[in-house]
Amino acid sequence: MERERQNLEPAQRYYLRIHLYHRLLHGLLMASFLGLAATGMPLRFSDLAWAVGVAHAMGGFGAILFFHKTFAFLLTLCFFLHIASVFYLAFIRGEVGVFWGSASMVPQPRDFVEMFQHFRWFFGMGPKPQFGRFTYWEKFDYWAVFWGMAIIGITGYVMWFSSFFGSFLPGWLFNITLLIHADEALLAVWFIFSIHFFNSHFRPEKFPMDLVIFTGRLSERQLQEERPAEYQELLEEGSLESIRTDSPPLWLRNFGRIIGFSVVVTGFLLFGLTLLAFLRE
Repeated sequence: MERERQNLEPAQRYYLRIHLYHRLLHGLLMASFLGLAATGMPLRFSDLAWAVGVAHAMGGFGAILFFHKTFAFLLTLCFFLHIASVFYLAFIRGEVGVFWGSASMVPQPRDFVEMFQHFRWFFGMGPKPQFGRFTYWEKFDYWAVFWGMAIIGITGYVMWFSSFFGSFLPGWLFNITLLIHADEALLAVWFIFSIHFFNSHFRPEKFPMDLVIFTGRLSERQLQEERPAEYQELLEEGSLESIRTDSPPLWLRNFGRIIGFSVVVTGFLLFGLTLLAFLRE
């Protein structure tokens, strides 16, 4: 059996890229963010016909606010579960590379060099950079979400528990809080449903859907072509075989396609409605 696996073509040999915990966490992030967008945008544009229609379909604006708070709690849970996993890796397992190094999401000098090389490659002025485990645009996506969750979350909880915060915060600050919350949320919706979708799914090598966030696996050919620096590092460390796994089953790929396309379609619909609403203001 092992010999048969060794004789497979590179497109048939698979390696684990994303562990189940992080895939489940991304699923929670995806569901809670989509729920927040679908309930928050009708509140943001409550005077428009489509927002009123969505509100009526969900049981009214009171019901929408309830669901919005529920999804906010789930997103907060996702945030702290992620922070806990980072601290566990760094301080319990001693994997301080999560803060700096080839497996870190922290921007490093190499990322700026690769970004410059990538833009040169776009215009045919140089070779494509040799990307490692995380690319500069993936790190940008990560920190955009991280920053957005902190800002939107803090302002949201200030308004949610306004009676408590009102006991020591001036009233005018709540107007600024509402403005920041609404506009930062709108920016997050536009970013996720346009830039992130493009970066993740609509690049030529990934179109129409990147299934790795659902399957957690990359073929050896994909790993060689998309992450050549990581592939070379794994070879030199002798750890490539340690992440060897079976090919993703058909049901899991189909599940990823169904969920992925549903989210993309819903996201584009919300993006279009909110963009038109914003332009009308």
